[in-house]
Amino acid sequence: MSTLRRPPRRSVGANVTRVGMAMAIAFAGLAAGAGYWQVFEARTLSAAPDNPAVIAAARNAVRGRILDRNGTVLAANDRDANGEPFRTYRTRAVSPVLGYASRQFGTAGLERTFDAQLVGLVRPDPVADLLRKFEDDPYDPQDLQLSLDLPLQQAALRGLGRDRGAVVMLDPRSGELLVLASSPTFDASAIANPETSAAAFADLREDANQPLLPRATQGLYVPGSVFKIVTAIAGLGSDAITPDTMFDEQPRAEREGLVVSGFRINEHSGVPAVSFDLADATEVSSNIFYALVGLETGGETLAEYAGRLGFGGPLPFDLPTAPSQVTNGGGNFGGGFTDAVELANAAYGQAETLVTPLQMALVTATVANDGVLMRPRLVTAFIDEEEARRTVGAEEIRRVLPAADARAIAVAMRQAVEGERGRRFTAGAKVAGVPTAGKSGTAELGGRGEPHSWFIGFAPADEPRIAIAVLVERGGRGGERAAPLGGQMMTAFFEAEDD
Repeated sequence: MSTLRRPPRRSVGANVTRVGMAMAIAFAGLAAGAGYWQVFEARTLSAAPDNPAVIAAARNAVRGRILDRNGTVLAANDRDANGEPFRTYRTRAVSPVLGYASRQFGTAGLERTFDAQLVGLVRPDPVADLLRKFEDDPYDPQDLQLSLDLPLQQAALRGLGRDRGAVVMLDPRSGELLVLASSPTFDASAIANPETSAAAFADLREDANQPLLPRATQGLYVPGSVFKIVTAIAGLGSDAITPDTMFDEQPRAEREGLVVSGFRINEHSGVPAVSFDLADATEVSSNIFYALVGLETGGETLAEYAGRLGFGGPLPFDLPTAPSQVTNGGGNFGGGFTDAVELANAAYGQAETLVTPLQMALVTATVANDGVLMRPRLVTAFIDEEEARRTVGAEEIRRVLPAADARAIAVAMRQAVEGERGRRFTAGAKVAGVPTAGKSGTAELGGRGEPHSWFIGFAPADEPRIAIAVLVERGGRGGERAAPLGGQMMTAFFEAEDD
């Protein structure tokens, strides 16, 4: 017969000890969490645009100025009849970049991203920032120094004229943006002025041309042939091809085309029916060569290398960016492609491929910088009332592909601008007296409308100091509209350097 045994009694003291230890551990965890957020993340939380303290201060505080790279004041302050401050802006040319600061409509653009710094809720010196809350006047508005060059920014808007589009120019070595132009633009001063704010904002929201859309960073477009440079990066970087690769499948007769799973891919007019290597294919912008490179590389690898360039998510930047995509990700063929037909078409910039102008500027800048992608940036320094500066240095994101492969693509892009056959596709892109590399693009959209006109490039081709992307919505062929504007802008850059 079994005997039931009572569990041993635990003393009241032992239970109290356990409860005490549990409470002590819980309290320590809470204290550690509070300390982390109040000390280590305090500056991040204080600077967040949606912080109620930032929003409240932004409505009444005198904001710091915003300056271009040469010290030209782009944004300053005025006062209304009641003595309350409101924002004023020098020119419409920078409105899509600076955004606006309005009592009624809040903030946008850099005015939103750096709201806390502009109203002085955070300071350049972390120690001074911690002590700020104990001072009678906690506000210390900071000026923002930008990398933008106002004369070049204005030249880009003049070049775009009445067309909708964007121009992005940056130093590929540092990631500094000299131009971030979107057309059409708008009058940010009218939104900031309390007397005109409501009417100005209502008119802008009803404008069919969408002037409030920052096309350079949030406009998504079919890229056409400028995307071939992404395909070249993926093909060379993964060793799927070499610069000397030629394909037996390249058509031997003009207009023979390439059939992929029953779908026929044709060359555009003027492309000879011969086999090409990378440089020759880039010079004549062969759709079939790049379709074959895409198929040889594979969907997963193409998507992977596009991801290394920033596709698939917001770019690490001072402004919000729309994610560029190689495909919409709805298929199971590899890399999210539906099938080989979509992959082949995407490889030369059609199908479901969509990009921002900033993303394509980073693609060409990566090639120009020997395969290294730099973080794009606008703000180069914060300056407080005592002229103390906190500079923002260059930041490398990653090496996308080996330097030798990047140089092979650079050679091909130079041939596309300076080669005998390439000049017809990139007319006007050449900078006089400067070795120039580039690639035009004609993004077919279907229907009766004109295609988007694209150009990406850099110069000097052997030691690049400037990289550019130009998009003109419904501008026609790349060599007719975007390439000449790209050449004009790079020429203006070198002329300004010489002055």
